[in-house]
Amino acid sequence: MSTPHNAARMGDIAETILLPGDPLRAKVIAETFLEDAVQFNSVRNMFGYTGTYKGKKVSVMGTGMGMPSIGIYSHELIHFYEVKNLIRVGSCGATSEKTKLGDIIMAQGACTDSNYAHQYQLPGTMSAIADYKLLKTAQETAEKEGFPYCVGNVLSADVFYTETPEWKSWAKMGVLGIEMESYALYCEAARAGVRALGIFTVSDSVVTGEATSAEERQNKFTNMMKVALETAIAI
Repeated sequence: MSTPHNAARMGDIAETILLPGDPLRAKVIAETFLEDAVQFNSVRNMFGYTGTYKGKKVSVMGTGMGMPSIGIYSHELIHFYEVKNLIRVGSCGATSEKTKLGDIIMAQGACTDSNYAHQYQLPGTMSAIADYKLLKTAQETAEKEGFPYCVGNVLSADVFYTETPEWKSWAKMGVLGIEMESYALYCEAARAGVRALGIFTVSDSVVTGEATSAEERQNKFTNMMKVALETAIAI
């Protein structure tokens, strides 16, 4: 069955899916890494594809920017299409001198300034964490390939253009990078009892002011893609 945001039919989407924010990055991943890729969605130009990687069925789909957007797509993928493993692949801004442009950050946990978890009516604060099996597999893959990486907390922020340098306060708590989606993804996965992981390539640094181009973000984050795909077929 289709949804208001996804034209796929049951069976069109694999149990394991990669989730870049940019739908054009989803297209690049499908065309570059997947064999026999078939497009299953173009609603709102949020492209989704299913193909095989080393013989295993894998899907990839854009999710847009921000927690409301990934919340919609991940919820539908889980509850309407029975997706079991969701791996976010995106870019992030470094908040620590430990991480350099091009490094991979694996989000062991996601902090947030969002009210996303309010819907669950919890009597406290939700600690949104990655699935350990996915995280362990991704870490072992990066180690084997010799890719530079860090494992730790990220900040899933609601605001891109901020009035105040709030990242400094988060950095003092050991947060490695800022992005805008993982907290919602981790909440959706936890509530449904499925697996989720966020993997990021450092595209810019609020510490040094360095940045990559939009074209580099779309086309050249191959180390992250390798880690995500190897993780996808290992579970």
